[in-house]
Amino acid sequence: MERRLPLVGRDRQVGVVADALRPARTAGPLFLTGAAGAGKTAVLNEARHLVVQEGATVLLPVWETGTGPGGASALADAVCGVLAEVHHGRFPAHISAVRRAQSRLGDGGELTLLSTLGEALADAAYHDPFALVLDGVERMPPPTASALQLMLRVFRPAGLSVVLAGRPVSWGPEVAPDLATAADRVLDLPPLGPDEVGELVGRRLGRPAEPALLAAVRRSLGPLAGNPEAVLSVLTALHEDGGLVDLDGRTGLAGTEDDLRLAVDAEPLRRVTADGMEAVVLAGLLHRAELRLEDVHSLSPACAALTTDLGRTVDRLVRERVLTLDGDGRLAFAVPALAAALRTLLPRRDVRSVHAAVVQTVAGRLGPATAGVCHPLLADHVAAAGSELNDAVAVPLLLAAAGKDGRSHHPRAARAYLSALRRLPPNYPATLGVLREAAELGLGCGDHAGVLALGEPILAGLRDPGPTDGGLEFATIAWGLSSLHEHRSPYDDGAVPEAVFARMPRAAMLAALGGRYGIGPLTPWPPSAEPAPDDGRLRDGHGPLPSQAELRMLAAAVGGHEELARAVRGRPGEEACEAAVGRLRDAAAYGDLAGALEAVLGERYVRAGHSTAVRYHAMVRDYLAGRWDDALATARGIERRGRADDGPGTGQLARALAAEIHCFRGDLVRAREWLDLVPGSVVHPLAARARLGVRYWSGQQDAALEEAWHDVQRVRGSGLLAGVERVLLRILEFAEETRPRQARQALEQLAALHAEADTAMTREALLVARGVLHRDADGAYEAYRSAERRGDRHMMLYCCQILAEVADEPQSWLAEAARHTHLLSLGRPGRVLLGRSAQRRNVPLPRGRAAREGLSEADIQLIGMVGEGGTNRQIAARLACSEKTVEQRLARLFQRSGKRSRVELVAAWLDGSLAGLGTAPDVPPGGATGPAARPGPAGG
Repeated sequence: MERRLPLVGRDRQVGVVADALRPARTAGPLFLTGAAGAGKTAVLNEARHLVVQEGATVLLPVWETGTGPGGASALADAVCGVLAEVHHGRFPAHISAVRRAQSRLGDGGELTLLSTLGEALADAAYHDPFALVLDGVERMPPPTASALQLMLRVFRPAGLSVVLAGRPVSWGPEVAPDLATAADRVLDLPPLGPDEVGELVGRRLGRPAEPALLAAVRRSLGPLAGNPEAVLSVLTALHEDGGLVDLDGRTGLAGTEDDLRLAVDAEPLRRVTADGMEAVVLAGLLHRAELRLEDVHSLSPACAALTTDLGRTVDRLVRERVLTLDGDGRLAFAVPALAAALRTLLPRRDVRSVHAAVVQTVAGRLGPATAGVCHPLLADHVAAAGSELNDAVAVPLLLAAAGKDGRSHHPRAARAYLSALRRLPPNYPATLGVLREAAELGLGCGDHAGVLALGEPILAGLRDPGPTDGGLEFATIAWGLSSLHEHRSPYDDGAVPEAVFARMPRAAMLAALGGRYGIGPLTPWPPSAEPAPDDGRLRDGHGPLPSQAELRMLAAAVGGHEELARAVRGRPGEEACEAAVGRLRDAAAYGDLAGALEAVLGERYVRAGHSTAVRYHAMVRDYLAGRWDDALATARGIERRGRADDGPGTGQLARALAAEIHCFRGDLVRAREWLDLVPGSVVHPLAARARLGVRYWSGQQDAALEEAWHDVQRVRGSGLLAGVERVLLRILEFAEETRPRQARQALEQLAALHAEADTAMTREALLVARGVLHRDADGAYEAYRSAERRGDRHMMLYCCQILAEVADEPQSWLAEAARHTHLLSLGRPGRVLLGRSAQRRNVPLPRGRAAREGLSEADIQLIGMVGEGGTNRQIAARLACSEKTVEQRLARLFQRSGKRSRVELVAAWLDGSLAGLGTAPDVPPGGATGPAARPGPAGG
């Protein structure tokens, strides 16, 4: 038998329609209604399938094929066709009676025909019960709909089950009668809820969807967000456009939200373009700039013909609620995905002239500068108009609008500055001043993508031999800093002349800084000769740009202690600086540029919520705190963003950290997928650490250790010391039992590294290494306390495992290690290390109990029933509860486990990845040397 999946969010409606289709003496018509795309036909088909499987007969009268005017005669043809399908000896006589009544149509003959139809259908249903289904009744010709309405209300066939389906009636002068008035019951299909949309998308994609993708789909559909057909249409278009990317078994958006569109055959798109292509022109206009209703009706006479068509189209679309108007009269498409679909169609007119007409209408009355101040939204029209507007009008308007919008509407101001710079000649004093204003605005708002967009005018200024000033230098350095924020190597395309770095030492420093934080290739640090006095041109110490001294600090943080001490020496606020240096070294170990800049710049640092560097900073924090699911979600977001921006070289350390998380969770397939994205040319301790873990646990122990030693030499030779300690510690961990010589060598290297770097992380690694090889419990405990202060949960876990092997009371430390293992949801590698620690001390692993936040015995029983293939109804019968209770319990399990389907939930239970929800250690940490003697990471 065919296995049919139930419709998403329509179980109740399917049940109601199925009951209405089953034979019943008191059956009354049911009208199923809902908006276009709500799923009426799908509900009818599912309900029809259910009752047919039970042996019932459901017939569908064919009324769409009629070529005449319709009415009672067309209805009679459809009924005779139905009766002909029911093979019963009495039915030919009924068909003959209907045909005789049909032949006598005239004055009063229609009522006679409808009465005969009702009697025939009632008698047929009595002798051979069946049900009638009429779908899409809104397309029925008005005369036929009137006849059907009259038959159902006046000449109702007794005992015949009838289900009609159609859209809500749109009242107008020439519409079909409302057939809902002829039904005993009206069943409305409501929009799907957010969770139901997520389930629908997951089924369509065949795997869970990222929450960001679901949110983007809902936003792009606006009022159609709960419409199943619209949701599936957007997904179809995404497949056609290659707009989806699969990472970690989840599907996310590969491009931007603006790319989400309805498919070309979507019903809303056909309806909007039915009367012409003016809607396409309108979609293009609104995509480039804001447009008000008064703008459409007050365009210059040069666009009179287009204005008339546009005005008529706007009025129609507003009436149909396709367009919306806000309080200021601004127009917008209610469904952004519809506007995006319209933009894919070829417009028959060049809309640049319309943008220019909007600008000229206002600028001709007020003057360009005043128009820019009073109506800053005109700046987008100027940019869209291009060469249709001359510079004498465009430039003053753009600069005035940018100045007005600088504080209140930064994105539009940034676009205005960029548009003005494209019209201004390079290296003119006015141009350089505008360039500096634009760069300062972008940095001050944390808009690093906007600063990167200034690359074209910046390069034009650098290539021009004319006079320069601090504006060009400021913009060049801001461009380099923003490149690093987006994890791109600054000036890496060779477009910047070498002479620029000679006169702009800070730009050269930024170019060399990226490689030290895993961004681009490693290059030598430029000569440290002091440049000419700045004269305040770059406002050192007063803005988001790091000074030369601060850049030297950022670079020195990855190296030795003496080098950093020289860079810090002489900086004001030494006490605060000492605390900042610790944060700086921690950030440098993970290539966390945003964290390093925040430690160095302090309050001057502007956090850019959408830059790659800030996203990676959040990922590092989540990794250290043990929120590994959140860290992986961020890694997927960074990867999707890099691919959407055509930046295959971005986010290398995010990939390495994601590989490490999957490795320790035991998912080596996904770990290798992430690691394969990191080129072998990337020189950074974090990449070396991930390579070692993945290769070792994949069974390549000898090759993994050999390559790790090579990576250590390569990294140290490049001057990158921050983070090397974890690579050496991992070598010692893997070599301890079978390769004692390599373990001792790793300890020696750790001691030498600590003497050279002297950071909290090198000290922790050295203490843990001595705890492993020398069984130094005090040192391991001190390392645990240090990792606890830094909030590094993974390091705390390793310290607990060591203390479980060397401390006087191993059981409490083993219990603490088990707790961290469950919280991190570690897979086989973590469980192997935990079991090895217990085996070495000859103590049992902590007994498990149902954790308060974990799985109860009832939850485990429920998962087992789901794994057996039980439906909600079957499970409810076995548990003696309602189906609603089963649904609620499954919903809670999905929410807590992060799984989105029954298959995923059962698979996760079987492979052990639900360990974090399963059991918690039953033995509380305690004892004089146990972790209960001090506050733990969870507050106790």
